[in-house]
Amino acid sequence: MRRPFKTLLTPPLMLLAALLMFIEEVLWETLKRVMAAFGRLPLIQAIEARIVRLPPYGAAAVFLGPGALLLPVKISALWLLANGHAVLGCQVIIAAKLVGTALVARIFTLTRPQLMTLAWFAKIYTTVMRWRAVLYGWVIASGAWHRVEVLRARLRAWFARWKPGRIGMRLRAIQRHKRRAAFR
Repeated sequence: MRRPFKTLLTPPLMLLAALLMFIEEVLWETLKRVMAAFGRLPLIQAIEARIVRLPPYGAAAVFLGPGALLLPVKISALWLLANGHAVLGCQVIIAAKLVGTALVARIFTLTRPQLMTLAWFAKIYTTVMRWRAVLYGWVIASGAWHRVEVLRARLRAWFARWKPGRIGMRLRAIQRHKRRAAFR
């Protein structure tokens, strides 16, 4: 009885895991680059310089800060969902997730050397990264990852067609086509 249930659920769950891994990979790297660009502002540079000089436990407090600061925002989003404001609640959750991920990615980049000097943090980090590698290997070995990679290639090709210079060319071509069609 248990085998058919597993056989039925494994493909969609593997596809979901592959999609989540893809989103995490893209978001983490993209948001890290955005925050690095934001970090070139003079005020942000000064704040980051202070963060880099923090002792290990200060770095841990700063690293855990975004999660603590965004908890009330996420609770208010749940309140919105519970009170019939589904779209707004989902938007708040997505915005909080993006902001939180961007902050955590940047702060982790800045505080990683200090955090790794804490034995408990280094042990947790190593364990999480080991499990992540096992899960990634499991998902990548599946057919679901291949489907997500095909989707990624298609999305890249689609976005490449819409580069800024090409958008204007496409709009002009559409306008020419409309004018020609009007004269026929």
